Amino acid sequence: MTDFKSTLSQAVAAYRGEGGARPTAQTLVNALLQAEKAAKQERLTYPFESLLGKWQLCFATGTKKARQRGGIILGKGLYVPKFVAVQISFSSQPDSTKGEIANQVQLGAVLLQLTGPAKYLGKKNLLAFDFNYLHFSLFGRIVYNKLIRSGQAQTEDFYEQPIAKLPFFAFFLVTPDFIAARGRGGGLALWIGH
Repeated sequence: MTDFKSTLSQAVAAYRGEGGARPTAQTLVNALLQAEKAAKQERLTYPFESLLGKWQLCFATGTKKARQRGGIILGKGLYVPKFVAVQISFSSQPDSTKGEIANQVQLGAVLLQLTGPAKYLGKKNLLAFDFNYLHFSLFGRIVYNKLIRSGQAQTEDFYEQPIAKLPFFAFFLVTPDFIAARGRGGGLALWIGH
C-alpha cells in the first residue's frame, strides 16, 4: 500500500474509533495532495456507482486567498468533531450518470438537509451538483421543507448547464472505506463509508 493510502487508512480507522492515533492535520493534507497527484499521473477513473451511498465527512480543508499573485492556498484543515454528523450521499438513476446529491448536518436534535440533482463526468471524476431543496427539522418535527431558489425548473435546466457554472467535486481517490475530493473552491475533503 502506498504511503498516502496508509496515512488515509490510519486517519479513517482512528476517526471511527478502531484504534491508533489520528495523523496530524498537516500529515493528512499532505497525504491527500499525494493521492491527488497520483490519480492525475495514473489517470485514474472511477465509475459513478463507486460513489453511491452515504459518506460521513471526516476531514476538510478550507481555502484562503493568497495576498500575493491572487491565488488560493489551502487552509490547514481539521477533523470534523464527532458530535456533529456531516453526511453526503449520492444516488443515481438506472443506467445513468444522472443522480441526486444530499448533504446534511445533524447536531443533536437539529437536522438540516439540502438535496438536488447531480451529474457525473466519469472521464474526469467530476460530480457536478446543485442544491434546490431544503429540509429543516427540530426534534424530529419538520420546520421547513421546501424548494429553494427556482426549484423544479432549475432541476430541469441543471443537466444542460456547463460544468464551469456549477459547484462540483473532483474525486481523486475512491475506495469502499473512504473517498477524497477537491471542491470547486479548492478545498480538500475526506469522507468515510457508512
